[in-house]
Amino acid sequence: MSLIELQEVVKTYGSVKALRGLNLSIPEGCLYGLLGPNGSGKTTTLRILSTLLEPDSGQVHVAGFNVLGNPRAVRTRLGFVAQDIALDKILTGRELLQLQGDLYHLRSSVKDLRIAELTARLDMDSWIDRRCGSYSGGMKRRLDLAAGLLHQPKVLVLDEPTVGLDIESRTTIWNLLRELKSLGTTILLSSHYLEEVDVLADRMAIMDNGRVIAEGTPADLKKELGGDRITLRVQEFSDENESEEVRSLLSSINEVSHVVINRSQGFSLNLVVDDQNVLPLIRQCLERAGFSIFSLSQSRPSLDDVYLRSTGKTLMDAELELAGKRDVKLESKKAMR
Repeated sequence: MSLIELQEVVKTYGSVKALRGLNLSIPEGCLYGLLGPNGSGKTTTLRILSTLLEPDSGQVHVAGFNVLGNPRAVRTRLGFVAQDIALDKILTGRELLQLQGDLYHLRSSVKDLRIAELTARLDMDSWIDRRCGSYSGGMKRRLDLAAGLLHQPKVLVLDEPTVGLDIESRTTIWNLLRELKSLGTTILLSSHYLEEVDVLADRMAIMDNGRVIAEGTPADLKKELGGDRITLRVQEFSDENESEEVRSLLSSINEVSHVVINRSQGFSLNLVVDDQNVLPLIRQCLERAGFSIFSLSQSRPSLDDVYLRSTGKTLMDAELELAGKRDVKLESKKAMR
């Protein structure tokens, strides 16, 4: 049974198409990872699910309720922890949780019990009565997570909950998410940390450019690649024609499949091999064609390889590309002043 369902969801911001007919189905009791670079549409998706944003078109259901038709019912069953933390610096952590409980109309006895439980579970006892303005990033993130869990939601939506956290805080949150899943909570975890999704998620989707480009369990998506990954750079690469020539040469080797040119890394080639002893064949093939190898490495498939096969670039490349576009826009605005 799907507890979260999005069908052909479209959302635009002026000329920017954030979601382009997004389809997503998340089973009940599942910890579902949503992976993709900034700008892929993850946050827009989560804001629509959480009734904070209306789509231009499409159908969205959470826990059996239409998000557009019955947003109040969705809110009572859903906890949302946003990427940007907004806490009142004057209030203490306990006062903020009490206020959150009042907003959910929790009885005083239930509210106090939940605050005590979450304070202990997230290891907040030593600082929960300090003002929020004195909190570190990890403290703020734990308090924000506690606020999202206060009313014991059936669905928990997290937008990059561990970004910028230290190892201890990240481990605390990971352990809590595993515990919540074991108790039946359905969790949608948006992240751009490959390891986080790989370790925690039962199922996952990779988003890019407002669409889902790959979906399944982390293990199955990596298994689909079919073998080890090899990353290759050739000294003579100077343009796309030479990289295409090398790609064609390697594709002719029976043990090689899924050759992808990574242009953002100086026309390096990433390929999947079905035989661990294929490296000598690759060397011989390139030497006969007059190409000298600059670097050659072999590794087991990862989620980054899945992303690379689907998009032609690694997740880090996508982040750097987006950062470069932001810098260009910023410089353009400065030049216009």
